[in-house]
Amino acid sequence: MNIVILSREPHIYSTRRLVEAGKNLGHNIRVLDHLKCNIEIEKKNPKIYYEGHYINNIDAIIPRIGASVTFYGTAVVRQFEMMHVFSAIESQALVRSRDKLRSLQLLARAGVGLPKTIFTNFSKNVEHVVETVGGAPVIMKLLEGTQGLGVVLADSLNAASSVMEAFNGLKARIIVQEFIEESKGSDIRVFIVDGEVVGAMKRQGKKGEFRSNLHRGGSASIIKLTDDERETALTAAKTMGLGIAGVDMLQATSGPLVLEVNSSPGLEGIEKATGIDLASKIINYCERNVVTNKIAK
Repeated sequence: MNIVILSREPHIYSTRRLVEAGKNLGHNIRVLDHLKCNIEIEKKNPKIYYEGHYINNIDAIIPRIGASVTFYGTAVVRQFEMMHVFSAIESQALVRSRDKLRSLQLLARAGVGLPKTIFTNFSKNVEHVVETVGGAPVIMKLLEGTQGLGVVLADSLNAASSVMEAFNGLKARIIVQEFIEESKGSDIRVFIVDGEVVGAMKRQGKKGEFRSNLHRGGSASIIKLTDDERETALTAAKTMGLGIAGVDMLQATSGPLVLEVNSSPGLEGIEKATGIDLASKIINYCERNVVTNKIAK
């Protein structure tokens, strides 16, 4: 097969592993920077022009679209879909997953456990907001934040008021969530491919850090999921329509609570923690769907 990986960083771990796995399985792999793709729109003749050539004869794409370029990256994915190329992550699912507020609304409707959450349009009634999610401390998040950036722990009503005032002054929209104390600065990342859990790790924040992101110095270890955690992760990925997903959850006394469903989950932390070749599982997912699509035609 001819597989394209849409990535702006060909040398980062996740992209390199996908290239390596694809080649080991006998496929032709090419990395394209989606921001350098020209989208040509014409009646029944969609095209993509890249560095002097039209991109043709592609069987599958694996999008690795950064949050900051979601709009253009999704447009490129959509163009490939119009060219009847299988995408490991569908364009609509990618857009859906990047909208944190919409994601939480969809997950709540599907009955997925979530931390109590409030979204408010520059509210002045901070006391009501804080009380509604269970009182201080509370977690305050920028809607556009990633990798733990734009996430603040406000340990008192005054602190929450100051943070909200500062974000409001910047015209930045935020969500406020209850603080799950029993998680003790840890969370679970569940990696799902094609409706199956293929790996899971527990991430622990460094001492004094409430965020467990590995990019912020956290550590990771393999974990055996409970049945409830497994079903919650699968339901979350299915609700978002993602064939590949990293579902982040907190372990609470009430059961697993989903924080986020990531449409471009990194491979490095979880492959090293679990020893599982997740890159090959993603390539296998593309193989199955390309064959199915050809049979359908």
